[in-house]
Amino acid sequence: MDVSQYLQIFIEESKDNLQTLNENLLNLENNPTDTETLNAIFRVAHTLKGMAGTMGFVKMQKLTHTVENVLSEIRAGSLEINSNIVDILFQSLDALENYVEEITNTSNEGSEDYSEIITALGKIIDNQEKTTVPAASNKTETVVEVENNATEESQNNETLLVLPESQELVKNNAISMGMSVYQIKIMLSANCVLKSARAFVIFTELERLGEIIHCEPSTQDIEDEKFDKDFTVVFVTKEAKQKIQETILGVSEIETVTVEAFTSTAPVVVEEVKKEEVEKSEPRVATVNNEQASTHNAKQALSNKTVRVNIDRLDTLMNLVSELIIVKTQLEGLEVGTGEVESNYNDSVEYLERITTSLHDAVMKVRMVPVETVFNRFPRMIRDVSRKLDKEIDLVMSGEETELDRTVIDEIGDPLIHLLRNAADHGLETTEERIQLGKPRKGTIKLQAYQDGNSVMIVVEDDGKGINVNKIKNKAIDKGTITKEEAATMTDKEIIELLFRPSFSTAEKISDLSGRGVGLDVVKSKITALGGHVEVETEWGKGSKFIVRLPLTLAIIQALMINVADDKYAIPLSNIQNIEDVYKEDIKLVQNQEVIVVRDEIIPIIRLRSVLGLPEEEDKDMMMGVIVKKGEKQVGFIVDSLIGQQEIVIKSLGKYLSGIDIIAGATILGNGEVALILDVNSLI
Repeated sequence: MDVSQYLQIFIEESKDNLQTLNENLLNLENNPTDTETLNAIFRVAHTLKGMAGTMGFVKMQKLTHTVENVLSEIRAGSLEINSNIVDILFQSLDALENYVEEITNTSNEGSEDYSEIITALGKIIDNQEKTTVPAASNKTETVVEVENNATEESQNNETLLVLPESQELVKNNAISMGMSVYQIKIMLSANCVLKSARAFVIFTELERLGEIIHCEPSTQDIEDEKFDKDFTVVFVTKEAKQKIQETILGVSEIETVTVEAFTSTAPVVVEEVKKEEVEKSEPRVATVNNEQASTHNAKQALSNKTVRVNIDRLDTLMNLVSELIIVKTQLEGLEVGTGEVESNYNDSVEYLERITTSLHDAVMKVRMVPVETVFNRFPRMIRDVSRKLDKEIDLVMSGEETELDRTVIDEIGDPLIHLLRNAADHGLETTEERIQLGKPRKGTIKLQAYQDGNSVMIVVEDDGKGINVNKIKNKAIDKGTITKEEAATMTDKEIIELLFRPSFSTAEKISDLSGRGVGLDVVKSKITALGGHVEVETEWGKGSKFIVRLPLTLAIIQALMINVADDKYAIPLSNIQNIEDVYKEDIKLVQNQEVIVVRDEIIPIIRLRSVLGLPEEEDKDMMMGVIVKKGEKQVGFIVDSLIGQQEIVIKSLGKYLSGIDIIAGATILGNGEVALILDVNSLI
């Protein structure tokens, strides 16, 4: 039986359950008497344990069961929640997340058993002088109770199966070679839902100890769930009966296990065995090539990208597709040669345009995911960081319902982690410093998201000490990043930008949180790669604010099409401020940089022909300038002519051209031509 079809569901459900556990455990730490939250945690842990057991992930099941034991003692009132218990429970959740990550990548839970965590969980209960299941046990509560009911080996061969001739020969040969052959009857619990999945888990566990040579009912019937609650296998192994019992009882939802030994003197029944019957009785499912299955499942896990969609949005999509079919029928029904063809054709095209616009909007909404899916992981992270830094930190989040394209959501987690850790470590003062400054002893970090036009703004703000511009300037001079002469002419904003340089850090000492010069440069490169940018606002003594602007989507955008020489290029409309006529006599030279003055503002200009390596031409008296904006900075692109606004689909350049910074991608125009999309962030 192939359970790979359930693997992706297991991964997604496990991630959701672990996130729920993290959130509820944080709530429980703050409100130890909240029995509703405690019960919710226990239910989710129990569900996670059952899922792991069903999929055959025994180590994950074992760890979750030990966590469940601790939670049971807390529910019973034998244990009182404290920071030490919560710390160990969080370590357990981290270990479970590692299991899920390993399963996602390899379809296998790996070899790590996290015995130190299981031991620590056991000590929590032992300190309360409670008698519980040993920490090393991997049996669920039901299994432990069942183990005592495991039937002793029968000495009466009358209860043994009569094997086909081929299996009988295999059995006798195995015994003559000093191996043991057992008949194992497994009775599943009455409340077992996925019987075939449970049977597959048992087959997998047994195959680690030996070989199944016969099964009744057949493996095909078991896979199709054409059996009641019990099945029997004939098993060849070098292991002892006790270990076999323990292995099977380690799987949840098992009622009883009966193990009986075959001997070489058992009666041989000769009967005609057809080829298809032999093949049917062979336990093919239990001899799957694990390496191939692992590779296949890993590829499947990596390639499956899912989005949970509101059913109303799917209904909208369905309606729009239905209307597309109507338009198609209308166009097919036009009769060439009639006078009404042109009028009907134009009406149908206009109708088609309206539908495709609506369809685009609907598809975009389907791809949208609330930033809550990313934000939810941060309260736990801030809790751990605050304990490590010995600072009291309050994380205030808002705008979690703001939606972003799934492709963007998948990428913004790491940059936000860097910004939040930076705010906690560099931004907020120690408790003693805050008290001396007359500030609240608990520092506040605000994480806010909101939509602004075609962009989403994510703001990380702290009420700490702010950024010391002079310290950055001096550090940059010491490191040789800038000269004293350059520093004298730089604005505060330009100096703060130095923080985003690779290997630049103002930390006095290196820790596992900061000081290695990696962090803000990673933030900038990642945000820039997503078509966004990051700005910094700070006030000394009051705090700092990092503002990240991201595009709503990376798939379809509105763009301004332009001509440069004989080529067509696209500039994302979200970057464009306005379009200006640039007169030759108005271009001035300031510090070797061409600039123009637009409404009393000095704006540098960039000649796209020069940047793109295209043939230069003599300046005309009047040229076309496209003013683009990146944060507070504006630049004018000199272009040859404008084509117009157009909705474009972004296509990747592929791995061979991925290193071209000034090009963000390409798009295919209606006439089949390819136009390159300019990366405004790298050009400015």
